Amino acid sequence: MNIGIVGLGLMGGSFAKAVKKYGIVNKIYGYARTPKTIKEIEELNLVDELMSLEDLKKKSDIVILAIPVDSILDMMDDLIGISPDTTILDMGSTKEIIVKNIPKEIRKNFVAAHPMTGTEKFGPKAAIDGLYEGNAVVLCNLEDNDELHKNRTINIFQEIGMRIIFMDSHEHDIHACYMSHLPHAISYSLANTVMNHEDPKSIIALAAGGFKDMSRVAKSSPDMWTDIFRQNRNNLLESIDLFEIHMNKVREMVEKEDYEELKNWMKKANTLHEIL
Repeated sequence: MNIGIVGLGLMGGSFAKAVKKYGIVNKIYGYARTPKTIKEIEELNLVDELMSLEDLKKKSDIVILAIPVDSILDMMDDLIGISPDTTILDMGSTKEIIVKNIPKEIRKNFVAAHPMTGTEKFGPKAAIDGLYEGNAVVLCNLEDNDELHKNRTINIFQEIGMRIIFMDSHEHDIHACYMSHLPHAISYSLANTVMNHEDPKSIIALAAGGFKDMSRVAKSSPDMWTDIFRQNRNNLLESIDLFEIHMNKVREMVEKEDYEELKNWMKKANTLHEIL
């Protein structure tokens, strides 16, 4: 089996490493546009061969779209005419907008997936070993896919060590908002709060593990996360409203010096880690 990857950054590059590690594929093809990216991919030896999108479509049994959601949407029409035996698999962070815009000509072979993993880094140099192992991947609306493409997708994710979760794209976007998109919004807010209040020397001297953990994802690509916030706008706004309710509750308990209630509120939050 040959795999073609469009987008060889953190997700696509790490996927190339994973399928190489487990010997799942014969050849890995790649497509990139900018000279800088092409040079990094070649230096890192992420794929066997870089080629045009047209050649990649013809030679690949699976085409992986590991690019931002807007770029996936822009590429939809370019995929019309691909062989019905070729699986198209996207890794976009929001799913409903993708599922709703898949052309009918490729709907049966287009699988909407979201591996629930990542780091704050991006670009080919962000590709790492072990990114996918032990993590979950959400597959959306598989009832619209042919058995060939559904089974091929499930098998390849299982073979690189992922847990499979089946979900409707609308439900995915709600849950992904609370598990990923809202935490990113909070992290960016925390970073900006500190930057607007503290001087650099104090930040360097006093920033400890807790702050570094919470602010780490604020290093993520602003271009990518602006797009994600826009694409999942309604769910994000609702989650921010709910978060503000809890922040106001903290303020109220501290203002009233109701520390027993505050402690019980924190204990309730502790139970999250029993679930995790």
